[in-house]
This record gives sequence, C-alpha cells and structure tokens, in this order.
Amino acid sequence: MNIQLLVLDMAGTTIDEDNVVYKTLTKAVNDYGYDVTLNKVLEICAGMEKAEAIKNLLENIGGNTDDTEAIFENFSDELAVAYNDLNVKPIDGVEEFLLKVKSKGKKVVLNTGYTQKIAQQLLSKLNWKIDVHYDALITADDVSESRPNPEMIILAMKKFGITDPKDVLKAGDSTIDIQEGKNAGCGMTIAVLSGAQSREQLKKALPDHILNNLSEAEHILF
Repeated sequence: MNIQLLVLDMAGTTIDEDNVVYKTLTKAVNDYGYDVTLNKVLEICAGMEKAEAIKNLLENIGGNTDDTEAIFENFSDELAVAYNDLNVKPIDGVEEFLLKVKSKGKKVVLNTGYTQKIAQQLLSKLNWKIDVHYDALITADDVSESRPNPEMIILAMKKFGITDPKDVLKAGDSTIDIQEGKNAGCGMTIAVLSGAQSREQLKKALPDHILNNLSEAEHILF
C-alpha cells in the first residue's frame, strides 16, 4: 500500500482543544431546557457537522427538532467566546508527525465538521501554516453533504489529483470519521483514542488500527 494522502480530522485527532466544542454544545442544548450529559453528546455528536449533530441529538432524546436552529446559533456564539479564551495545543507528537509526513512528499489535508471560521481560528492559535504543516483545509462549509458522506475526502483527492482511494489514509477520533473513510474506499482507516470516543465505541466502526494518538501512525507508514 502506497499512501499518498492523509486526511486527518482536527479536534481530538491533531488538535487538543479540551473537548470545548462538545462541552459548549452540551451547555447550549441544556440552556434551551434540555438535560443531556457530555458523554451523551460525545456518543451521538462526535465528528458530525454541528447543526446536524444538534438535530440528531434532539431526535435521540425525544426533543423538538424545531429548536435546532436557535440552539445552533447560541452554540456558535458561545463557541467563538470560548475559543478566544482557550489554550489550544497540538496533540502530543502530532506536529512532528505532520512535518515528517510532509518531508516524505505525502499530502496532508485537515478535514472537520466545523465551519471554515472556527477551523481557521484553531489553526491560527496553533500557528500552523499551509504548505508547512498541512496542504489544504476542508470544512463543513466546502461540501453539501456532511460526514459520514465521503464528499470531503473525494474533494481532497481531487485537489491533489489522486484517483485511487486506496492511496488515502483517513484518521479520526470518532466512528463517523472511520465510516467516512470506509465510504470513500480509503486504503487505511485509523481511529485514535486522543479525542471524543472510547476504544469500545471506535471498535464498532471496524478501523484498520486503533492508536493512542496519531503520532503512532509513523510506525505504520514508515
């Protein structure tokens, strides 16, 4: 297998933002009169585009899906404030891993269920630069279908002229990430334990590997 392109989820996979997105989402839902736990939010929402995640969560708990838009707006406003105050850092060893992958001539695409604005906010806090740490960023704003639909991976392949999905590795911290990779026909899917979901939850998606964190993929790739 000759992996040419790595499509990597952001929060929980490459970036440690202390689950602030899901904590903020939990608060936004509960501020609207519901009563959900962070664990429930992580189980249902991890990896999804966030408006869709809120709708799915409300369906799951028997809530009113008409509340989705108002909760999403509240969540978006609160998240912008939370991110301003947040100390964001790379997950251990991941920055060095990205630099090594790039030095071997492979392409790195960061993909996320976040908006472009939120993703850029994270990257600027890390001081990660395009063409140094990664080659492209693809967010929920760039596609019409959210994960686990493989549209983001297909777009990443098109950007770099890769025609065979077997040349693509997809890594993420949620079952949605792994399903996205499998739906695209990726040659390798890697689940990591550094983010939203547990080994037991991730196993259900049947990833090729479950690693403690992404930097351990170096031993698989090189």
